[in-house]
Amino acid sequence: MHLAPLTVAAAQPDLRPGDLAFNARAHAEAVRSAEARLVVFPELSLSSYAMAAPAVAVHDPALESIVKACAETGSVALAGAPLREGGAEYIAMLRIDGSGVAVAYRKMHPDEEEARRFRAACDPVVLELDGWRLGLAICRDTMMFEHAPATAEFAKRSGIGGIDAYVAGSLYTPQGLVRRDKRMPQLARGYGMWVVQACFAGPGSDYPEAVGNSAVWAPDGTVAARADEQPGRIVKAELRF
Repeated sequence: MHLAPLTVAAAQPDLRPGDLAFNARAHAEAVRSAEARLVVFPELSLSSYAMAAPAVAVHDPALESIVKACAETGSVALAGAPLREGGAEYIAMLRIDGSGVAVAYRKMHPDEEEARRFRAACDPVVLELDGWRLGLAICRDTMMFEHAPATAEFAKRSGIGGIDAYVAGSLYTPQGLVRRDKRMPQLARGYGMWVVQACFAGPGSDYPEAVGNSAVWAPDGTVAARADEQPGRIVKAELRF
């Protein structure tokens, strides 16, 4: 199957804890600046990875600024948010485009601290965009050896067939970044897929140091694009086979 190239951006905007209106505007600005079909944001980006921040409703008027930016640019944004559904809360990835906001994925492997508030989801997700099959993940999911195989198996069982790219919103400390930089090239080579990871940068989270380094890896494991640790960076790559 021939796929047209897909332009992807990984953004790490400067965010404020729990300030949805400010953060949504920062997302909208990043979407406009990225000039990419797909713009990926870090874990819990809309609440700035603040555990005390309230859940984000998909119909919140603050998100309209991102919807408008996507409509203007033809982009699809994947943004992180705390989500409440049916009495439970999840760490979620929202799909935002010019038509509105929907829940794309819920984190399957929250860590011990996150699990005090958030429930673990059970279902992998493969998002199809312009013929590309995108396996979705949130931070710790990518470091759990069972997640990528489960996502690939889901793609096979559901008739999608496979995964062309593994797309995640994340946050790393300096120690975690070292492990990340070993793991992501292995995943890319092992599955012959692109790996896209948008990572939190700057002081606006519960962590004393979030190191950014959003990146894209090619199917041979090489780095196609990589940011530094500064908030506000956007890196882009053209995915192609």
